[in-house]
Amino acid sequence: MKEISETDELKLVEIKMKVVPKESQREPDDYKKKIFISKLIEKGKSLLFTILGLSLFLLFWSFITSFTKGDLPGPKATLTVLFEMLRDPFYDYGPNDKGIGLQLMVSLTTVLKGFLLGSIVAIPIGILMGASNIYRLLFYPIVQLLKPVSPLAWFPIGLVVFKDTGMATVFIVFITSLWSTLINTAFGVSTIPQDHKNVAKAFGFSKMRYLTKILIPYSLPHIITGLRLSIGVAWLVIVAGEMLSGGTGIGFFVWDSWNALSLEKVMSAILIIGTVGLIFDKIFTIIENKVSYK
Repeated sequence: MKEISETDELKLVEIKMKVVPKESQREPDDYKKKIFISKLIEKGKSLLFTILGLSLFLLFWSFITSFTKGDLPGPKATLTVLFEMLRDPFYDYGPNDKGIGLQLMVSLTTVLKGFLLGSIVAIPIGILMGASNIYRLLFYPIVQLLKPVSPLAWFPIGLVVFKDTGMATVFIVFITSLWSTLINTAFGVSTIPQDHKNVAKAFGFSKMRYLTKILIPYSLPHIITGLRLSIGVAWLVIVAGEMLSGGTGIGFFVWDSWNALSLEKVMSAILIIGTVGLIFDKIFTIIENKVSYK
């Protein structure tokens, strides 16, 4: 048998080093370009439809302004006042004269307090309702009884209990924002496949291990969906709550601007409220996409 010389061995090593990896290990450049172009086209379409939607909204707004013969401020007048408000958003000239930034910070603090308290209560009860028929039968009538109640109806109850308008506002955010999280959590837990439960039994999972390895990971997308809906409800409720409580906050700012007959400020506050609500929704949508099953 012919022996391989050192020169031949070196040539074999060079050939092996030049071997191109499999396509599964390294994507071709043209494939990467196609992926990049398709993503770019999708983002372009999304941006185009966003601009189109905003244009239609501005046209409709201008039509309503013309229909009311200028009683309702148009986009140009509102945006002019909005930019003036945003130039110095954190001024403080007294109890009834604060910048829009300070008003917004008060509202955000109140919303997050009520939302977090509601989540702390809703998620454990939702897990119990989804995991046990007994708890479902126990809590379900209470949920259906209290869920349809208007947030404004809870405000007097909060005043009686806490003797403070600020805490009463936190209370109505809490009581109205927990239902979506509770119901979605219960649904997610109740839909865990029987195969998952059988695997847990076969491997002798403890309750804590079953909770952390199966129950929470499987139901987490539903929980995040519930939280996304709840934060929307919380931000919706805060305006009505602060109109009743007074003092500070974006809701009070809307009511105070109306009393001062400054509809431009009212419309500007509506735009700010909508923008903040959109940001909340986008944040939770990103989280929801991260934890959802592919």
